[in-house]
Amino acid sequence: MPVKIRLQRHGKKGKPFYWIVAADSRAKRDGKFLEKLGTYNPNTNPAQITLDVDSSVQWLQNGAQPTDTAKRILSYKGVLLKHHLLGGVAKGALTAEQVDEKFNAWLDEKEGKVSSKEADLAQAKADAKAKALEAEKEVNEKRKAAAVAAQAEAEAATTEEPAAEAEESEQAAE
Repeated sequence: MPVKIRLQRHGKKGKPFYWIVAADSRAKRDGKFLEKLGTYNPNTNPAQITLDVDSSVQWLQNGAQPTDTAKRILSYKGVLLKHHLLGGVAKGALTAEQVDEKFNAWLDEKEGKVSSKEADLAQAKADAKAKALEAEKEVNEKRKAAAVAAQAEAEAATTEEPAAEAEESEQAAE
């Protein structure tokens, strides 16, 4: 039975949420699967991926073929690296301790990159919010200045009208 590691779509229209599953390649996209390996949520930035690394490596060792998108996700989470390193153990080039050491070092480096990206996104969001606040304050100041000018103009017009009426009444009295 040919097994594929692929994405199974869930969620609602316009808000996809995927399960990463090992399934028979003849089964429907959202149909029967052999094992759920993890989840993938592309709606967040950065995308949230949870994955059972050991089960995924086991399926790859048993001959499961990942689809293109699943392969990218597995690579991002280090499953393909661990599968490659375990191939070295089978050939006798590495020991299991060396594999764990290399994989954990890679995971630490990857976590550092992800956390720096999250920090950059948070900083960009804060900068955009501050810029929008400044623009809003500027618009409010312009509106206040325009309102004060309009009020002063209206007061000037009302003070001129009684003076003009007084002149007219003086002329009429003469």
